[in-house]
Parts: sequence; structure tokens; C-alpha cells
Amino acid sequence: MKQILSILTVVLLLGGNLFAQNTEKKMSYKDSKSLVAYFSATGTTRKAAQMVAQVSGSDLFEIVPLQPYTDADLDWTNKQSRSSIEMSDKKSRPEVASKVANMEQYDIIYIGFPIWWGIAPTIVNTFLEEYDLEGKTIVPFFTSGGSGAGRTIDYLKPSAPKANFKEPHLLSYVDEQAVREWLERIFLKL
Repeated sequence: MKQILSILTVVLLLGGNLFAQNTEKKMSYKDSKSLVAYFSATGTTRKAAQMVAQVSGSDLFEIVPLQPYTDADLDWTNKQSRSSIEMSDKKSRPEVASKVANMEQYDIIYIGFPIWWGIAPTIVNTFLEEYDLEGKTIVPFFTSGGSGAGRTIDYLKPSAPKANFKEPHLLSYVDEQAVREWLERIFLKL
């Protein structure tokens, strides 16, 4: 009987330690220092990024191209437009006008962008490549008039190979509650 009690005590202690370890991993999206970085060509992604920042309590940073895009640059029907040329060359890296100060302070980086030609615009790769993102969690979200994320992750991961990428999430036409539910789902998986 004494031996059974000893075994039960050990099992309970080990079980308690495992429970404590599991609860440590399940943190809230508000428990980490986070940044919402976004590129928005027309303002749609900006609205989604502002909502993600508000709900998550994140800092906000706009990825602004050094050379702003004009309407003609964004004409996807013209194969000679700037955006068409950039997106046909996956090695294209449009310059970014400014950098995030103290990127090392952030644990989580939500990165927002419109979907262009089935992936993130290459300026998002430029942004990711400017920092050491090893060990950081990258949470992509996108806006789109009808396209899915396509192969976005396949093209973004090489730009931050040591980061932990989450699956991209569509955030067109969403409200605060939808953003909150999305964030809660992500953090249940961390």
C-alpha cells in the first residue's frame, strides 16, 4: 500500500509539472511585445492593420516604398507596369523608405499586405530581409478582392528562414470581433 501511495504521489507531481508547462505555452496575444507591419497600396490593408494593432495592443509600422506607387504602377492589366514587372521577377526587392527602430524588442510580428499575383508583394520580402528575425513569430494577414494566399508562405519564408511563420489569414471586410477570434485561435496553437 505504501508503495502504491508513493507511485501515485510521483505521478501526481509529474502530472502537475506537465500541466504547469502546458499552461506556460498558452499565452494570450496580449502577453508579448508585438508589431503590426503592413504594406498598403490603396488603403484597404491599412484598415485591417489598424484593427489588428488595436485589438492586439501592438505597435504599428507602415512599410512605405522609397519610390511611391502611382496608379499607373499598380495597373495589373499592363504587363509593363511597375507592379507587374516586380511581381514577374521574384528576386525583385523594392526599397523601403524607413526601418523599424529596435526590432529586437518584438516577439511577434503581424505582417499585412494585399495579395498580388497570388502572393505577397515583393516589398514585403524586402522588409523581412532587413532584420534578424530568428526565433520571432511571423503572423501574416492579407487583403484581397477574391484571391487566396496562394504560395505566399513559400515566397516569404526564405526572407526570414529562422522565424516561425503562421498560416496567412484573409482579413478583408472584418470587424473587431472577427480579428479577436482569429488572434485567439492563433495563440491556442502557440
